[in-house]
Amino acid sequence: MALPPNAFPDIEKSINADALNRQGITLEKREPLPLAAGKAFLMIGRQETPQIKLHKWIMVASAPELTAVITMQVPDDVAGTYPEEAIRSAFASLAVRASVPVEEQLGLVPFKLDELAGFRIGGVIAGRAVMLTDAAADVGGPTDDAQIVVAMAPGGPAQPADRDTFARDVFAAIPNLKDVRIMSSEPLRLGGQQGHQIMAQGKDATSGVDVTIVQWLRFGGGAYLQVIAVARRDAWTPAYARFRQVRDGVEPR
Repeated sequence: MALPPNAFPDIEKSINADALNRQGITLEKREPLPLAAGKAFLMIGRQETPQIKLHKWIMVASAPELTAVITMQVPDDVAGTYPEEAIRSAFASLAVRASVPVEEQLGLVPFKLDELAGFRIGGVIAGRAVMLTDAAADVGGPTDDAQIVVAMAPGGPAQPADRDTFARDVFAAIPNLKDVRIMSSEPLRLGGQQGHQIMAQGKDATSGVDVTIVQWLRFGGGAYLQVIAVARRDAWTPAYARFRQVRDGVEPR
């Protein structure tokens, strides 16, 4: 997990035996770990549940661009397969890159994006989602620039009659919006599969700017694809055309 660079001193102070114990982990040792990337420390502990006993390794490393938190857990019944020397060697190999190629970032999600429509990648949640944005790379925090999030999650409504309610529930969880008013909610075929579309208007919760929002869901294969796109209302028409380009270029892997 990558966190802001200034997170390291706070984690270094706050993460201790008591903090780990509250998570069910018994700390066995904590020690500094010299790295080429920067300052780091390593904690090793034990965790037990009724189903499994395991060792947990947690490394927190500081680099100029970020704070890295890396964890590894090894069940006791396979501990011999992962000797301590190999685990330490793996942690010590941490390297921080100034940038990650777009193709590599997109390879971390369970779908392909054949069209970025001029957006840049604003963030990736490995295994689940990618956010595309018009905001400049050096802009930190919330922004009212056009952005689109594509995500895939397991599940979905079992019956077609439940799709509207499901879509509204998922839509209600979209963050950083206020005064939202749904304008339409209707079934829609997407990519040859059953889907659903919600169109809405509201305000950006941070800036107060009027925005228009669209949510597309595509169902099938025991999972659903969610596409959420937001743009300022005065820039909606050109942004909407680009949003559809992205949506129509999404395919599950």
